[in-house]
Amino acid sequence: MSGDDQPGNVLVGVDGCRAGWITVARHAADRHPQVQVFSRFAELVAEFGATATIAVDMPIGLPDRIAGTGRGPEQAIRPHLGARRSSVFSIPARAAVEAATYREACDLAQLHSDPPRKVSKQAFFLFGKILEIDHLLQADIGLRQRIIECHPEFSFCRLNNMVPMAAPKKIRGAVNPAGIAERMELLAAHGIDRKVFAKGPPRGAAMDDLIDASVNLLVAGRHAQGLTETFPASPVCDRHGIMIAIHG
Repeated sequence: MSGDDQPGNVLVGVDGCRAGWITVARHAADRHPQVQVFSRFAELVAEFGATATIAVDMPIGLPDRIAGTGRGPEQAIRPHLGARRSSVFSIPARAAVEAATYREACDLAQLHSDPPRKVSKQAFFLFGKILEIDHLLQADIGLRQRIIECHPEFSFCRLNNMVPMAAPKKIRGAVNPAGIAERMELLAAHGIDRKVFAKGPPRGAAMDDLIDASVNLLVAGRHAQGLTETFPASPVCDRHGIMIAIHG
């Protein structure tokens, strides 16, 4: 990884996983990333401390109304992803994300979208994790400066000179070895030690989770150096003042 990261910084890439959250983190004193799993997002924020820059693959910032196919960030990155565009889920309005049941979420999503759209089951299963981060950012304004949203497939595209990955990470729900190998090569080219992957993912996470958290670590590093851009280029904030943007 680049030696230009600011002294004292802790860089953390995060992805949701079956057990909660997988992190790939690098402390300034240790050039080798460390992999951990946390059950709650608040636990990892506390673990890495006040200097940490955290890049997470989870929607941050929830609009009250959706116009088109998801929030502005989803609409902004899809055109760049080609065949990988299906990896970008459409996240509905805040009221739907805060709903207690899938049926209620669909009803509220339709009510607060134009044209009216229901919620996919895949998106619905993310809502609990989305709200974990949302509640933290509402409670602590300072966290908003160092916890950023990213999207792994878009991050790989950015690191690959805006060329999307040729192979999917998964095929019919199973990890695709060709897709994993392609991404490992790109991660290695950008300084991620291959030893990170030698033991496979920790218990409670899958190999694609480890791959995604690793590219998110690179985004955290880019952001700490002021190299990321926001998508869309002129993002808005939600009603709580939380920026609605993917960083890449």
